Formats: sequence, structure tokens, C-alpha cells
Amino acid sequence: MADRWIVFGLGNPGDQYASTRHNAGQMVTNYLASSVKLSSHKSRCEIADIRVAGVAVTIAKSKLYMNESGAPLKALADFYKVEAKNIIVVHDEIDIPFNAIRVKFSGGDNGHNGLKDITKHFSGPDYFRVRIGVGRPPAPQDPADYVLKPFSSTEKKELDDFIARGALAVERLIEKGLEQTQQEFNN
Repeated sequence: MADRWIVFGLGNPGDQYASTRHNAGQMVTNYLASSVKLSSHKSRCEIADIRVAGVAVTIAKSKLYMNESGAPLKALADFYKVEAKNIIVVHDEIDIPFNAIRVKFSGGDNGHNGLKDITKHFSGPDYFRVRIGVGRPPAPQDPADYVLKPFSSTEKKELDDFIARGALAVERLIEKGLEQTQQEFNN
């Protein structure tokens, strides 16, 4: 069992982005940290420390934009001396239907600029991902525009439960490991 995990929610800063699909990762980290106060850290992240199954977990989100997420996460990991294999990045994923969650270790970035920047700063993709499905945009809408829009009124009815399930996937990953978490969530 690891001494410490970092759970990093991808998103963009500012109220105008808070409820957009692209901030699904930060919605999950906000849920995980809902019982504690986030504080500013010199890594350019907002952080909170919690415990999951007796393990120290630092919940974090960058104060920078999505495509600049790598440097703050790397600085935070260096500060806590946490290796990439003990980092869980929670992010939106357009290639997964809304309300579906997939958990994996390593892999490509699938065009996701936040993941690209993290992979660059860690010199490789060997970190965990909790992928929060936001679905593909209806044609001919541009995917970049789609993820920067709020969830639809229909999606909003299921959003609270969906975000809670995303948080549960993070907790299960820390507590039970990858294989059991995939069996529970990757269906």
C-alpha cells in the first residue's frame, strides 16, 4: 500500500468553466474534498488532505488552465515525493458515453491536452486515470466547443449521482487496486 496518493482533477479555473463537461474531473475532486477546505499550495494547486482506507490522499486541482496541468501536478508530486504510479488523474472523456466511468493505468492521451501536458512533465504516461464519460458532441459541433459547454438539462438530472460514482471509483482504486476497480466500473 502506498504512503500517499495524489488525486488530481483536470479542469479550467474560473466560474465560467466550473459546470462544464471539461471540468468533470474537478467536479469529482471537489466531491472528494467536500468535507474539508481546499487551500493554496506553492505548486500552483489548490489542495486538501484526506484519508481513504487509512491512506493519506492529497486531493488537488490546478490553478492554471487544463493544457498547463503538468507543471503544477509535477511540482506537487515532487513536494510530497509521490511517484507517478501513485497519481490518479480524473478527467473528462468524450469517447465514453455520458454517465459511464472507465479506470485504467497508463495509455495514450486520446487528444486530451491536459493528459498530454501531464505525460510530458512526467516523461511518460504511467499514472492512473479515472475517465469520466461526457459523450461525443452531436455533429457538426466541434468537440472543443462541446466540452466547454455546461451539461444538458437531461444530463444535469443524473450529474450529482454520476460525480459521486466517479469519487467512489477513485476511492475503490486506492482501497482495492486496479483490477477490482475495473471489474466494478468498466462495464
